[in-house]
Amino acid sequence: MDKRVESLRGKLIVSCQALPEEPLHSSYIMGRMAVAAKMGGAAGIRANTKEDIRQIQEETRLPIIGIVKRDYEGSRVYITPTMKEIEELMEVKPEIIAMDATGALRPGDKSLEVFFQEVKAEYPDQLFMADCSTVEEAVYADRLGFDFIGTTMVGYTPQSAGLRIENNDFEIIRSILAQVKHPVIAEGNINTPQKARRVIDLGCYSVVVGSIITRPQLITKSFADALREEKS
Repeated sequence: MDKRVESLRGKLIVSCQALPEEPLHSSYIMGRMAVAAKMGGAAGIRANTKEDIRQIQEETRLPIIGIVKRDYEGSRVYITPTMKEIEELMEVKPEIIAMDATGALRPGDKSLEVFFQEVKAEYPDQLFMADCSTVEEAVYADRLGFDFIGTTMVGYTPQSAGLRIENNDFEIIRSILAQVKHPVIAEGNINTPQKARRVIDLGCYSVVVGSIITRPQLITKSFADALREEKS
């Protein structure tokens, strides 16, 4: 494995993303956010869009998990959903490209298997990560040949509604680890240092932490909500 990707083993990856409707939406701001994450000890960054990735590459030189979030009418898939997004990411060549691997059909009613085969045929040397929401999806993505299996979508799809990544001492992650051969990257509601430490101890390759570090509006809301609850 590439040395830059190997450097992520056992380490923290910080997700630096802000969508157009969010107050920190700016490639410049995401670049500075990534610098702050690096100063705090992050070994890698997960980032959205080629513009943000290019800025982060210039400012940090850290390995990156790259995605493009884009909505298409009639499809629930929005994380790197088509070849167009893959091609955009290949302009900046992040170390890993992540894509939705939840089993939902892509635009044009294309299945994950067909899409992934097309992508690997076009870019055989690129590393790819599967963003999954269930154990079954993770096992399937592993069989398809994804280089990394991620738990990014747990709790965010109809088939995983109500699931929490930390339930029963991270039972979902432990089950995935027992059934797949490719490295597992823990992601999704890993919102305390203790949770991050635990998933690495369980055997995950890396852990991605996002909103609790990089979305101040959500962090602020948790404090404000707590005060409102106290008053009531």
